Amino acid sequence: MKKTIYFGMFLFFVLMAGMVPASFAQDYIIGEGDLIRISVYENDDLITQARVSGEGVINFPLVGTVSIGGLTVPEAEKKIEAQLSQGYIINPHVAIFIAEYRSRKVTLLGEVNKPGIVELSGNVTLLEGLSKAEGLTQNAGDSIVIKRKTKDGKDGEYITINLKDLTEKGDPASNPFLLDGDSVFITKSGFVYVTGEVNKPGAYKVEKDTTVLKAIALAGGLTDKAAPKRTEMNRKQDGEDKKFKVQMGDLVQPDDVIEVPESFF
Repeated sequence: MKKTIYFGMFLFFVLMAGMVPASFAQDYIIGEGDLIRISVYENDDLITQARVSGEGVINFPLVGTVSIGGLTVPEAEKKIEAQLSQGYIINPHVAIFIAEYRSRKVTLLGEVNKPGIVELSGNVTLLEGLSKAEGLTQNAGDSIVIKRKTKDGKDGEYITINLKDLTEKGDPASNPFLLDGDSVFITKSGFVYVTGEVNKPGAYKVEKDTTVLKAIALAGGLTDKAAPKRTEMNRKQDGEDKKFKVQMGDLVQPDDVIEVPESFF
């Protein structure tokens, strides 16, 4: 039941974040199998629809074979303009529209309900890609890392995205289009363990600003027998377990154990 509710909320955020700036589409890299529509301003006779070959080329009137595989849409437009301007058309203005996107493969790993390789078609955003993996698990952390390859297939940049900015704030900059070959990793949240005189002892998700007081509140608050001023923390440091007293405003770390003792009176 909890998983169904969580996934339902995730889909809601997908729909809410569906509006993505058109500028992201300009980053799309043309590749084998794409069906593109090319027009030249005030030259309707040159309107062409062509599918990109395995070698990344198309045939275009007047100039013949043009290699556009591996180029973005603006780069391909400029390349065709440059060739048309060589004795064919004065100051040509080329516009390319992707009529049909090739199938692209993206790997989704980490805290998603259905990890693995997902085939995408069209301009698919990060949120839409995550929905195809049946959303996030309840253990998802606060960040997503996208590993993106360069045009020549080598390891390229790493893009880190804040999960709250993506799902709660609907920040368009946190919802880029996924490219062929992207690897998306959803981090796992850490947990703090609360024991002793609390109403619901157990493990609770740690966020960036989780304090001892917030962790105790997540554990249902203190019992009538609790001695909060003597609360202690068990924390692993340098491979050793260390125990020390804490204040309610102290920040916790993943795998900390909070112990609330019983009052002597």
